[in-house]
Amino acid sequence: AIPAPLEGARGDAVRGRGIVLDRYVGLCLLCHSGPFPEERFQGEIAPDLRGTATRLSEGQIRLRIVDSGRVNAGSIMPAYYRTEGLTRVAPAFRGKPVLSAQQIEDVVAYLMTLQ
Repeated sequence: AIPAPLEGARGDAVRGRGIVLDRYVGLCLLCHSGPFPEERFQGEIAPDLRGTATRLSEGQIRLRIVDSGRVNAGSIMPAYYRTEGLTRVAPAFRGKPVLSAQQIEDVVAYLMTLQ
């Protein structure tokens, strides 16, 4: 787990929900489904996000978003915050995280509302 916020600031659940639903930023719904009746074409290859906070602690959620490979080496979920040791990264994105520390915290805050 990563018990503390990445840069000390807590997240905003409303912004986090927006990131989860944004198919150009988080891309979460490409693989996950969840309590989003307004969204069509939700993913089926990763766990449903319903009840995330009942299964995982805040720190465990944060770790999975930062670098799911540290929990499961075979995970296909991208490392949203790790920048080193990655392969097949487009030159324009090398050395840059997919999500900022604040965006990670916003997503964590939202997922913690999913009881």
